[in-house]
Amino acid sequence: MNRTDRLYALVEELRAVSPRPRSAPWLARRFEVSVRTIERDLEALRQSGLPIHSDTGRAGGYSLDRDRTLPPVTLSAAEALAVSVALRTAASTPFAAAAHRAGQKVLAVLPADVRQREEALARLVHRVGDHPPDASGKMSEIIVDAVVCGHVLHLTYTDRAGTETTRDVEPLGLLWGPNGWYLAAWCRLRSAVRGFQLDRITSLEPSDEHAATREPHWRAELKRLDAEPFAS
Repeated sequence: MNRTDRLYALVEELRAVSPRPRSAPWLARRFEVSVRTIERDLEALRQSGLPIHSDTGRAGGYSLDRDRTLPPVTLSAAEALAVSVALRTAASTPFAAAAHRAGQKVLAVLPADVRQREEALARLVHRVGDHPPDASGKMSEIIVDAVVCGHVLHLTYTDRAGTETTRDVEPLGLLWGPNGWYLAAWCRLRSAVRGFQLDRITSLEPSDEHAATREPHWRAELKRLDAEPFAS
């Protein structure tokens, strides 16, 4: 068991027996680690804000205040991404530190495979320029899966002039821009990186085709991009 999974399991063990305590030696035997490792783990959990108390004596040990903690949360990768993106928008507010801690707690209770998928997707989300707080766009699960897995998408898109085209695109990331959310992708029709405003995608079909690596093009566009969205 890795440390992240052990921290999660420690919390759930203490929650299950709350308000009764568990001693460090008992927890060490339960998780097959040293007492010192358990004490370090519990201290790390306390530092993260969890209400873990310790009592000395024969009947002492560590206990968790169940009323001040949430039970396990079951989230899909897309739901976890929604939470983490929302929390990251608080970076420039007085709640930045609390939002960061909350994000860590959300990720800590996710299964390892979902957590890894969320982390991979979070690295592909970028905020571009200024935008109103109500900027929106429907985030399709198909788009999320394609961005994470690097699968080609076949879509129908209506541009600013009202012209409708069908295109095969290679997803690169997600952009939060002045007019809402965009799918950034290598457009095979234009042979260039383009941004597709989600509200203007009228149909969408996934494929099993893996896209080529376009990392240099993507990084170059991110450096160039300011407040204006990609042309499409």
